[in-house]
This record gives sequence, C-alpha cells and structure tokens, in this order.
Amino acid sequence: MKGIVLAGGSGSRLHPVTLAVSKQLMPIYDKPMIYYPLSVLMLAGVRDILVISTPVDLLLFQRLLGDGSRLGIRLSYAEQARPNGLAEAFLIGADHIGNDSVALILGDNVFHGPGFSSLLRAQAGDVKGAVLFGYRVADPHRYGVGEADDTGELISIEEKPSRPRSDRAITGLYFYDNDVIGIARELKPSPRGELEITDVNNVYLKRGLARMVELGRGFAWLDTGTHESLLAAGQFVRTLEERQGLRVACLEEIALNEGYIDAEECHRLGAELGKSPYGRYLMAIAEGAARSTASGAGPDDLVP
Repeated sequence: MKGIVLAGGSGSRLHPVTLAVSKQLMPIYDKPMIYYPLSVLMLAGVRDILVISTPVDLLLFQRLLGDGSRLGIRLSYAEQARPNGLAEAFLIGADHIGNDSVALILGDNVFHGPGFSSLLRAQAGDVKGAVLFGYRVADPHRYGVGEADDTGELISIEEKPSRPRSDRAITGLYFYDNDVIGIARELKPSPRGELEITDVNNVYLKRGLARMVELGRGFAWLDTGTHESLLAAGQFVRTLEERQGLRVACLEEIALNEGYIDAEECHRLGAELGKSPYGRYLMAIAEGAARSTASGAGPDDLVP
C-alpha cells in the first residue's frame, strides 16, 4: 500500500496565522501538525508516502521532513496548484500509487486510540473497494455521514445532511484499491468546482464495495481546521503526554519500534534536538531500547 498526505489548501479558517505558513506546519502542542497524519500511515505499515501541498509550501515540508530516509521511509512531494478537491490527490499521485492500493489521509486530522496500529494493519492488508473510517459525533450535520448495516457495509453516504440518517461522521482517512485512480479520472467537478471525495465513495457504494470501520469508544478523532479545534487538539495531546510520559505521533519512536531505524540512530536524531523535551525523550527511549536489546528483551518489551 502507498500513502498520500494531502496537506494543501489555504487554511482560510485559520487566518491570519496561516497567511504566511501552511496550516499543516502549525504546531499541535509539541510537534508540527503533519506529524500526526504521517504517524497514522507509519502505524499502518505504509513506508512510501507522497506529500501533496501548494507550490509555496512544498519547500517548507521538504526542509522539515527531507526524503524520509532518517526515519527508514520514503517521502516524495507533489504540487496541488489550486484547491481542486480531495479526489484530485489520486490524479496528482497516480504515478506514485502505481498498481498498489492507497491510503489517503488529510493533513489536519488527528487520530489516537488503543490498538489503532493493529486495526489499521488489518484493514490495509487486502483492500478490495473502499474502506472508510466512521466516528460517532454529536453534530453529524457538519460532516459527511455514513450509514452502515450490521456487517459494516455502507448503505448511504450523505454530505452535511440536514437530517442525518446516522451519527457516524466519515473521517479524513480513506483506504482504496487501485481502481480509485480510474474512478477519479471519470469524476466531474461539483457545483463548487472541486473533485469530491464523496463522489469517489459513492461510486464504490454503487458497486457494493464500500464499507465503514467504526472507531469506537476510547478513540479520538480531531479535525484541526479552526482556532478552537487546533487549541483543543493541543490540549488533548498535552494532557496525554503529561499523564502517560509518552509522546503521541512521535515519528522517530514509531520508526524505532517498527525496526526502520535502530537505537543508535534514534539517539542521534534525539541529540540533534537535545535542548528540547522532544529530543530528550528520543534519547531516553533509544537508551531504553538499547538496554532491552542488550538484556535479550523482545520487541514487546520496548516502549510502545
């Protein structure tokens, strides 16, 4: 499976702070926003990822993330010159996807929950059709809403309905088989001039190949597109990290736990950021991993 992070757009709901910098480079507590969607793809086992952003912002993402080799992954970059819709990501990324399935995640979405990596890997293993991720919300009329039967097969998809048939919002994480490229090529722009992801999902729905996986109690899904939600996400992450002593969406830690980098490399990356709590955390987990390896502990004994 290939991965795509869509990190474009103007971030108009966050003006004036996004007049000079991409929304996805804004901090959510102690790390840039784009770390959070990247962490989801890495937890799903995806190592070849395309970051799509505006021509102005791409150089900043490249400066932050490089080619991914320091994390044991591959990062490439592509431009979305104008905000022509989420589904344009499959046209821009067609060569990147090749003959593989693809995971698309929006650059301003934050996910966190128990067993998330296992759930992601189970769904990413053999994608046939479209796999969407639903999340119960109190105000479904603000979102795309999916109605599913008892087997998880979708019955209907509605975009911001005035009378929702379900309280399950469709989150900004999508898994598709390779047919998504052809489907995106056949789309017509919506009345607002965009290639809509809902139209892609409805094609799969008509084929009987769309299903929804529910992120149940204990999961958090946050869309950080407004000042209020950005602040709430930062407070959420701060609370988790201070209570547990662990970092959320720590890319280097994920790379270490997955075996993409070793403890020595993780420590070196931490030393580069050594004056920050984040850097000191990386050095500490690297030292713990090295001790565990020396004592013969297995991967399950390492910091999660």
